[in-house]
Amino acid sequence: MTDVTENNEQPETSETADAPESQLDLAEALLAKDQEIADLKDRVMRALADVENTRRRLERDKAEAIQYAVTGFAREMLAVADNLRRAVAALPPEGFDQVRTGIEATERELLAIFGRQNIARIEITSGEPLDPNRHQAMIEVPSAFDAGTVVAELASGWTIRDRLLRPAMVSVARSSD
Repeated sequence: MTDVTENNEQPETSETADAPESQLDLAEALLAKDQEIADLKDRVMRALADVENTRRRLERDKAEAIQYAVTGFAREMLAVADNLRRAVAALPPEGFDQVRTGIEATERELLAIFGRQNIARIEITSGEPLDPNRHQAMIEVPSAFDAGTVVAELASGWTIRDRLLRPAMVSVARSSD
């Protein structure tokens, strides 16, 4: 006997019975692949952003290195500036006019070079409060000023662009206690 169905319907086989199940498997596989593609796109975008951030950081570091390349040399040249100032101060008020003129001209030229390299002296005023970002207290002295204020500058402070090259070495007022 053979299977005969009315209205010429095909008998159900295992293939047609599994069709909805295989379509579900395909749909799940497509969803999984779509999720995997989305995850990979996200990873690629994050990697590209990381590369761009690294490139920007390296460019910024390079520009900063170029701006501050003379820092070590400038720090060493500050001793020359200090010694020129001391040499002028050590000369007697009368006589040695040509020597004084030569030393002052050398000092002016050095300060002009510093200016072209954006190296500037920190201006200090007696009576201003001690600023640890600009000053280094070397000694405490009795004074009419309030405790912790700058009394005198012992050595000039310097900046290069916006960075401290050397703090001003100062004497500060001692508390009356």
